[in-house]
Amino acid sequence: MASVTDHEAEQIASANTSGRTPVVFVHGLWLLADSWARWAELFAQEGYAPVLPGWPDDPETVAQARANPGALAGKTVGGVLAHLDEVLGRLERKPALVGHSFGGLLVQMLAGQGLAEVTVAIDPAPFRGVLALPISALRAVSPVLANPLNRTRAVSLSYRQFRYAFANAVSEQEATELYETFAVAAPGAPIFQAALANLNPWTELRPATDNAARGPLLITSGERDHAVPPAVSRGAYKRQSRNEGVTELAELQDRGHALTIDSGWREVADTALAFVKRFT
Repeated sequence: MASVTDHEAEQIASANTSGRTPVVFVHGLWLLADSWARWAELFAQEGYAPVLPGWPDDPETVAQARANPGALAGKTVGGVLAHLDEVLGRLERKPALVGHSFGGLLVQMLAGQGLAEVTVAIDPAPFRGVLALPISALRAVSPVLANPLNRTRAVSLSYRQFRYAFANAVSEQEATELYETFAVAAPGAPIFQAALANLNPWTELRPATDNAARGPLLITSGERDHAVPPAVSRGAYKRQSRNEGVTELAELQDRGHALTIDSGWREVADTALAFVKRFT
């Protein structure tokens, strides 16, 4: 796996010299790190030092990712976690972590290692022990799971597939704009890992939910999220709430899986920011 990129290293150095608490934003599938740009600006205005790592070997722009979708293939949850471990290891202050979808799972795994001051998992992908399996979630990832060969491939969503999985809670016009602005191919392996997590006792998808050093954790649930329906977020909350630390669930009304990038992103960002501020 690739080491920290020059762009990531610049952000880490800026965070270290700023004296501010870093906030590390972790994206999920079918998006890139720059999908957090507005969040980073908001948190910077509020006195934090944003760091936006990609997944290993991610292209830096949507245009580059679309020109070479194969560059997004072959990434596993464990490989991405190792890259993020390296990013966090270069920070001089323990960061706040904010992740969406598979990024929401990854930040829970990092927090379980005791690496986070506070964590926000936005509509996070499921891990071993989260048993809910709603039909909409299966449909949302069916473009990947329909072909076992997709485990080693990068898979793009058609507009209609993106509309169902991400942008069902916004207008047709906004859904089109989101697809054209943000959507890229995604590695198939993490989807297969999540689908088999409860059948595989050796799965990587196993956050240390009982670690007392996990720190405060907020999990969000979008009412209309097809990819990570409320039952999945509630299942993660149920498992994480056994931890002796603060564990909270925020249920966001009328929101789909695109809640971090659509026109209502600020409501979600303000919810995350308020939680981070309580503990930093």
